[in-house]
Amino acid sequence: MNSTELTAALEWRYATKKFDAVKKIAASDWKALEASLVLSPSSYGLQPWTFFVVENPELRSKLKPVSWNQTQITDASHLVVLASKEKITEADVAAFMKLNADVRGMPMEMLEGYQSAIIGDLVKGPRSAMIETWAQRQTYIAMGFIMEAAAMLKIDTCALEGLDPVAYDDILGLKGSGFKTVAAVALGYRHADDKYAHAKKVRYPTEQVVQYR
Repeated sequence: MNSTELTAALEWRYATKKFDAVKKIAASDWKALEASLVLSPSSYGLQPWTFFVVENPELRSKLKPVSWNQTQITDASHLVVLASKEKITEADVAAFMKLNADVRGMPMEMLEGYQSAIIGDLVKGPRSAMIETWAQRQTYIAMGFIMEAAAMLKIDTCALEGLDPVAYDDILGLKGSGFKTVAAVALGYRHADDKYAHAKKVRYPTEQVVQYR
């Protein structure tokens, strides 16, 4: 994909309000979108999140009333609920260090400085007091990644913050799991009747929002 095609895909994307409930995302395309979540960047590479792909129609029906009754919840091909970790512990950091060592074939001793830096910042440092907010911010990066990846594949999306996260946690059984709902993304294909599909995109001019210093 060249720069012109990328810009065109981003122009084509919009917050889809009405999905075609019949059209489903192909398995190969979904695997690519799933990979975009897994490959999303995060601070320290720590990945303080879990993504719940809600396939069960009954669960989706329960989520709809606590999502401002938005039809995207039940009509979209796929619904992803993004959840972030409630806290970061030394055990979490140790597990991540082991993963690093295993994947990169490194002795654990080489990672001691990296491990200490993370613990000193997120577990014992000032940011530990706002760790939920930190994890939520990281999770939004993943939301952006899957939405851009979908646009490249001409798959529609709608980011969903109009929901009750506490109710989501209850319906999805997240209470006590260490994760809390942040937001959701509906993915699929726009319905031919979605009036917003051809609405002009409203954005401030580039020179107003992008500054060079």
